[in-house]
Amino acid sequence: MALVTGATGGIGTAIATALAREGATVVVVGRSKARADDAIRDIRAVVPAAKLEPLACDLSVQASIRWAAREFLSRHDKLDVLVNAAGVFRKERHVTPDGLELTFATNVIGYFLLTNLLLDALKRAAADTSGTSRIVNIASKYSGGFSTTKLDFDDLQTAKGTYSFLRSTPPTMLGRILFTQELAERLRGTGVVVNAVHPGLVKHTTLLHDVGGAFRWMTNTFGKSAEKGADTAVWLATSPEAETVSGKLWANRKELPTPGMGSDPDARKRLWDECVRLSEPLSEADQ
Repeated sequence: MALVTGATGGIGTAIATALAREGATVVVVGRSKARADDAIRDIRAVVPAAKLEPLACDLSVQASIRWAAREFLSRHDKLDVLVNAAGVFRKERHVTPDGLELTFATNVIGYFLLTNLLLDALKRAAADTSGTSRIVNIASKYSGGFSTTKLDFDDLQTAKGTYSFLRSTPPTMLGRILFTQELAERLRGTGVVVNAVHPGLVKHTTLLHDVGGAFRWMTNTFGKSAEKGADTAVWLATSPEAETVSGKLWANRKELPTPGMGSDPDARKRLWDECVRLSEPLSEADQ
């Protein structure tokens, strides 16, 4: 059993398709059920025998995340693979119903909250198979992997100064890596492993529709196909070689360094605490 967010386009659809081809039942998560149903039709056109289920979830809205987790857990008590592939690039600053800046809410809090709500199902699957369950977080070599990108803990919502996707997005990619590292520490001994993936530039993704301009042109011109971009994520989700590695950043099936703040254990613990605070209450009723 696998669940893939962001599965209605680009690399998310490619990952869901590959997992379905491997024989997994895949929960296809989209912002609406209609979008999830459309993606299911596209996947079945490639894999006719695919076992697929739609699930609506807006990863920028915490009530939607909690509803989606409850809906999944009402039908399934175990989850073998969770792939967090949803994300946004926004040209202008938007605020969610929870009062959070949209990019940070979706790209970091969405990953954090959904993953924590599904952790017990991942742990049960690992215990039942005496193997491992896998969490794969799509991330990026924040700012090209340079050590200059930092999370500003005094301005996680990018409320100060002039907003731009170049200011707001790279720190959230760093945030995903810090989340991956901290979660790996907390999951030691549970049979659940978690890793992050830098897929590189992937062409013709809906992720960049709002941004447009030169960055979108460059991505569509020089980017790889969604299927090639999905390769390492699928490898981490399914291969025996990735069964015991956890807390790492990968590209092209090779481990990447995480320079600067990406190697700071205090930063990852501080981010975790901020995510807890910004997603409260994470109550027993939500587990």
